[in-house]
This record gives sequence, C-alpha cells and structure tokens, in this order.
Amino acid sequence: MSFDFATIMFIATLVTGGIWALDAWLWAPKRVAAEGDEHKEPLVVEYAKAFFPVILIVLLLRSFLVEPFRIPSGSMMPTLLDGDFILVNKFSYGIRLPVINKKVIGLGEPERGDVVVFRFPRDPRVDYIKRIVGLPGDIVTYRDKAVYINGEPVQQEVQGTYVGEGTAFAATGASLRTETLGDVRHEILITPEKHDGNYEVRVPAGHYFVMGDNRDNSNDSRFWGFVPDENLVGRAFMIWMNLDMEDKRVRWDRIGDSIE
Repeated sequence: MSFDFATIMFIATLVTGGIWALDAWLWAPKRVAAEGDEHKEPLVVEYAKAFFPVILIVLLLRSFLVEPFRIPSGSMMPTLLDGDFILVNKFSYGIRLPVINKKVIGLGEPERGDVVVFRFPRDPRVDYIKRIVGLPGDIVTYRDKAVYINGEPVQQEVQGTYVGEGTAFAATGASLRTETLGDVRHEILITPEKHDGNYEVRVPAGHYFVMGDNRDNSNDSRFWGFVPDENLVGRAFMIWMNLDMEDKRVRWDRIGDSIE
C-alpha cells in the first residue's frame, strides 16, 4: 500500500470519526452522569467533530468524483504545459475504493485518445499523465515519427513550427502536427533531428499503451511498458489554473480549457 494523500485522508477520517463515535456512545454518557448537562467536551472531541465532516467530504470527492493534479513536466506539450493544474474525472472508468484502488462498479472503458492519469507501474507512488494510444489487443507500431495501429497509419498533418512561451520556450522549433486517434483530434510535437528506432508491440489484455504528445521528449510505454487497468486513476478533462514559473505569471488564457 502506498502511503499517499488518499491514505492520509482515509486514516484521518477513521481517527476523527472514531473519536466522535466513541464520545457519543461511551464517553459523553459518562460525562453527563458525572457532571450533568453542563459537562464540557474534551478539546480532542471538539476538534474531531469539527474536522470529520470536512475530511470525509474531501475524501469522497477525491476518491469518487474529481481530483486535482499539477503537470510537472513538458512531456504532454503542446496539449498540457508544465505549470498547468488540471482536473481528473475519477469515475470515467468505474468506481474504485480509496487507498486499495479496487474497482467495484464499472462505468466505462478507456478509449483511444483519452488523456489519463495513472500510477506509474514501476513506482505506484508516482502519478503520470499520458495519452492512450493502444488498447488491449492492439498491435502498436512507431516508425519514422508516426504511429500505426494494427497496421493502419494514424493520420498526421504538419501544421508548422512550434513557438513556445515561458516554460514551453525550450520546445520552440519543434514540428507542430495534428494527429487523429480514434475520434480525438489533438496536437503533437515532433523533433525531426532526434533519432528513434522502429518499435512494434502487442498490447496485452487488461493493459494500455500510452505516449506523451511531446513525442521525442516523453518517458512512456516505449521505454517501460504497459499501464495495467488497475493503475488508472482517471481521465483528465479540464485545466483549472496555469502558473508559469518561468515568466512568474498566471496564463489566464489557459484557464477553463478542456483537454482533448
């Protein structure tokens, strides 16, 4: 079990709720019997009653509805920038129990082109964000900067040269292209001078092949393998804030943008 924020919130909920319950069932009746109606609650009980509802609501929201994440790198440029704060739909692919992440209700399946947050297979304590390229059973080929799914090329159109600002400035000069994965049309970055070998693999059952939109600057399934279904956290759907640390400013034009 990874000791992350969800685990901390779960333990805090148990502790504060347990103190409140013990006081209601055991300690409070004894205080009333000893001190009458003018008895005073211990400070720890007052804090437990105050914090339990808040902690419980936060736990439920983060576990079953929406969870915020911060983008820590440029691997998903130009779709997402370092400094973007995003919201992730936690129930897109089913309801999972907090902490143990066991799916109890299936509500949908990941689709090709979805931008997903997942627990990194090599270190589940770390959250990654990438785009789903290959579904279970697909044969994924990456050759000459292009993706092929089951032998069919994924449509790619050159849009021009990318010009980045702030934290995205380092990617200036890359080839900006539009790619169509399933029903999702999105932008990617290609660095033509970077060499990459041919790659082909079949996605096993219950797993997904993911890639970053910044294709030549992404640590993804090409290097460490597949994402198991149980590692999926949710689907990214909106940018709610951007704080560009390079320019020391908020990029207001990105706030509220949907993630395609």
